[in-house]
Amino acid sequence: MHRFTFPLLALSLLALGCAIDATARPSHQQESRMTAQSVPGYRLHDRTLPRAPISLDELGLIWKSALFTDEDVRYLRMSKGVLEPHVKELVGVWYGFVGANPHLLASFSSDAGEVDGAYLEAVRARFERWVLDTADAEYDQDWLDYQFEIGRRHHRVGKNATDGANATSHIPFRYLSALAIPVTTTLKPFLEKGGHSDEDVEKMHAAWVKSVQVQAILWSYPYMHEGDF
Repeated sequence: MHRFTFPLLALSLLALGCAIDATARPSHQQESRMTAQSVPGYRLHDRTLPRAPISLDELGLIWKSALFTDEDVRYLRMSKGVLEPHVKELVGVWYGFVGANPHLLASFSSDAGEVDGAYLEAVRARFERWVLDTADAEYDQDWLDYQFEIGRRHHRVGKNATDGANATSHIPFRYLSALAIPVTTTLKPFLEKGGHSDEDVEKMHAAWVKSVQVQAILWSYPYMHEGDF
């Protein structure tokens, strides 16, 4: 699988407010990355995160097992342009589903059943970033490390710590795995908004199904007995 790299941004020039030539301006992905860093608790590209417990080669075997190919990467890239204008609406659909199911809303609620609104909003901002990150992931070490951080945030080893949330301390794995279905099912109508052919929509959707499944596998790590992953 190809890994994607991008040129570094001349941050010092931007900090000084210097005029720069249009050809030297940051790429769309670099601008997106800088915007993402303002999202509280967002740590993709944070080199202080613990190293992933599997290698990139081992990740490649998981992708291979999921029938994920370079074509899927291409269709995920295509999906970003379709989904980005609708990302808030899309995540709103997912949040509506969570809110309509008390057993899921419990993940954002205290033992007394009080919803932590600030926690909901913080996670929502990161969820919106996750949509874009899934669509244009580089599948490098930074990406891999962050997947395991996301997994820890669902498990009692790290739940609530990022946001200082007043919510239940653990999300059962059965819900983490099951939510891959409503997430990918409700995604398809949004993929149809870009004016692409039915074939392209199907391929974008298939790529998303594979990517979400693999990410859910990576997030499962804290739930496994040592040596079982």
